[in-house]
Amino acid sequence: MKCDPTLFRPAKPALAVKPRLIRQLLLPPLIILLMIGLGVAGFMISEHNGIRTLSENGERQLELHARAVESEISKYTYLPSLLELENNVSNLLTEADGEHRQAVNEYLEGLNRRSRSRAIFVLDTTGRVQATSNWRDVDSFLGEDLSFRAYFQDAVRGQPGRFYGIGSTTGEPGYFLAHGLEEHGKIIGVAVIKVRLEAMEERWQRARLEAFVSDENGIIILSSDPARRLKSVRPLTPEIKERLARSLQYYWWPLNELEPLSREKIADGVEKLSFPANAELGDGRREVAYLAQTRRLSDTPWHFTLLTPLQDLRRESMVQGILVGVAFALLAILLIAWNERRKVIATRLAAREALEEANSQLERKIAERTADLRASNERLKGQIRERRHAEQTLRHAQDELVQAGKLAAIGQMSTSIAHELNQPLAALRTLSGNSVRFLERGALETVSTNLRTMNDLIDRMGRITASLRSFARRGEDSGKASLSKAVEASLQVLGNRIAGCHLQLHSNYEDQKLAIDQTRLEQILVNLIGNALDAMAAQPMPQLWLEGELLGDKYRLRVRDNGHGIDDETRKHLFEPFFTTKPGEHGLGLGLTLSASLAAAAKGSLSVEHPATGGTAFVLSLPLVNAPTESAESL
Repeated sequence: MKCDPTLFRPAKPALAVKPRLIRQLLLPPLIILLMIGLGVAGFMISEHNGIRTLSENGERQLELHARAVESEISKYTYLPSLLELENNVSNLLTEADGEHRQAVNEYLEGLNRRSRSRAIFVLDTTGRVQATSNWRDVDSFLGEDLSFRAYFQDAVRGQPGRFYGIGSTTGEPGYFLAHGLEEHGKIIGVAVIKVRLEAMEERWQRARLEAFVSDENGIIILSSDPARRLKSVRPLTPEIKERLARSLQYYWWPLNELEPLSREKIADGVEKLSFPANAELGDGRREVAYLAQTRRLSDTPWHFTLLTPLQDLRRESMVQGILVGVAFALLAILLIAWNERRKVIATRLAAREALEEANSQLERKIAERTADLRASNERLKGQIRERRHAEQTLRHAQDELVQAGKLAAIGQMSTSIAHELNQPLAALRTLSGNSVRFLERGALETVSTNLRTMNDLIDRMGRITASLRSFARRGEDSGKASLSKAVEASLQVLGNRIAGCHLQLHSNYEDQKLAIDQTRLEQILVNLIGNALDAMAAQPMPQLWLEGELLGDKYRLRVRDNGHGIDDETRKHLFEPFFTTKPGEHGLGLGLTLSASLAAAAKGSLSVEHPATGGTAFVLSLPLVNAPTESAESL
């Protein structure tokens, strides 16, 4: 069924482009703005509800921990009044002598130990300490004048003394409870107990609770965070600071203000505060926000404040805001995609007939192109066959050149070989004649010695012919060769030349198994050592170095001589075929070319170096038979 093309005919460009351009320019910014607005609204609503929930939970926590602080303080309030029941205390305050003082000291020491307080001491009406539980200590309160303390001034007037401060003798903070000791309705002294409240701080820290207690002056006296201790929660006027300094309530401690970065009051006793982040935490935050809830402690002018961190709440609110924004963006994208899909379907119906027509034209062109490709493929196959035939011919020619090089080397060494064989033959002839005469004389021991010498000479001639036969044999493209055997065979082939020039040989290599045919390795070494001998022909003290090193999965053998070296012009053509600096009867110029070709066929290389000390060094690099793996190399 064909559709009517007029139904999907595009409008004129002037009318169609402008609305589309307006949609493309205005729609994305509008979606982004709505997404950001909905995300911010979701964040604010989520944060408001979360703070309300935290505030309700915090009220229960605040009441629980505030009652714990009140209980900790109230359990010591009865102790100072107990001293009125002790006769020794009354006797000491009325008649101060050593006997009464010692008895009271020991009594206070035991009472302090049983009550687990910090110290208990008795003052006379002038504020002088007459007896104390820490009388044995170096920093004992005994004899101290504490008349300036507020708890003493309240107790001597008959009022309960409640005071938190830092001791002027020990420098330790503590909570002081004072009670006026009466006799016959008259105050004769003051009993004071010092309590340390740091145990509550330790419990808060173990429970990971953030809280603090501030006294009547607004100074934080207990805190789960030691950095907030002895800081003021409200501004201190110069008059208040001067009064606190005179009373030595906080000793000489600087009373800095705990200034929040921001403060927002939510309800009565509930605030949202933010403080600078602790740099030691290293979490990258600039400030930490808290929900602060405060409650007054009964029977004291102190206030207990519970701090609830808002980081998790803000993180959850931010996540919810992002989810709201992303959900809106996904919904908008789905609506846009649905609208675009509707347009695509309409356009696809209109373009189907044009596509069918284009398809028929494409099939016609494909048929024509296929015929052209088939003809090109046939031509390419013919070229591949010709290339393979040329490679086979080239490989055969290379093998022939290698064999020709070997035969040329054997031809050059024929005179030395003949001389090497003539010596044993002449010795054999002499020894055989002597053996006959000694046999006729009956000198069997001499005949036996001659026969053993003849046997050694025959073995020597066999080794020479075996080395020549092995050297002349055709090699394979791959194999496994022993470096030490190849060097030994090469030196044996060139033994007469080496002996004639009095060569000094330096060997420093390891016997390695190399991935190359044994014969081809011997051919390379004969060429390199032979060239070195030619280069050192005019040298009065020729020296040859064979140095090896393991480099990754390959072994490098360096053949270095102290000959005349190679000039710059010769270096350019060193590995070219038929290039030689020797006279025509001494070489064809194929030795280095064939050696480099044999090394490359074994996936190795042959290069030349020019040492600063003179001479020439050829570096032969060949792969090992058992190359180390990458993991082994990394270890």
